[in-house]
Amino acid sequence: MKSYNQFCALASALDYVGERWTLLIIRELLIGPRRFKDLMDGLPGISTNLLSNRLKTLEEQGILCRRVLPPPAGSTVYELTLLGQSLENAILELGRWGARLLPASLEGVALPSLGAIAVALKAFFHAEEAQGVNETYGLQFGEETLRVRVREGEVQVQQGESQGSDAIFHTTMQVFLGLFTGQIQPAEAISGGLVWIEGESDALSRFLRYCYVQGTPN
Repeated sequence: MKSYNQFCALASALDYVGERWTLLIIRELLIGPRRFKDLMDGLPGISTNLLSNRLKTLEEQGILCRRVLPPPAGSTVYELTLLGQSLENAILELGRWGARLLPASLEGVALPSLGAIAVALKAFFHAEEAQGVNETYGLQFGEETLRVRVREGEVQVQQGESQGSDAIFHTTMQVFLGLFTGQIQPAEAISGGLVWIEGESDALSRFLRYCYVQGTPN
């Protein structure tokens, strides 16, 4: 392992997670266990060999581990250890800092992954808007789902089933980004068929009061 060889906490941290792709792999695992294929899908541009090498190194460092899901799945998945999970706050802060550096448009860049959307929801969650709230939402992007639980000013975001949610929003990544950044208004998205809601029609506006990246709540 390459090392800065400095008596510095930041340098020591970068010895472990400073390699290209490493923090993005951890980003994808913050939403829960992921198969190798899931990680490849969420990290467009990475090669299979490089991903394999990064996963092996992170496992050796104790940041993630492998396990086999019980039948009928039987798949091998990667998941963060407690050491890996403790990187979440650092990743959220980097996400907030990097928001001002985003490209001006989606043209020529890859759409956000499920992990990237989860990080954005947590990074720009407005706790003051969610005091006294206890609701669960499902974000359905095709076959992929994020389960977002808002409870007493805190938010939890995980991959998984959306059944049992107070409302489920069926949409695309592009439309959700428009809603999240205030470029598309909820009423416009619903009337235009850009979002289909299972649940109360005003649930989307309520959800966006808790999670929005800039401007004022929708």
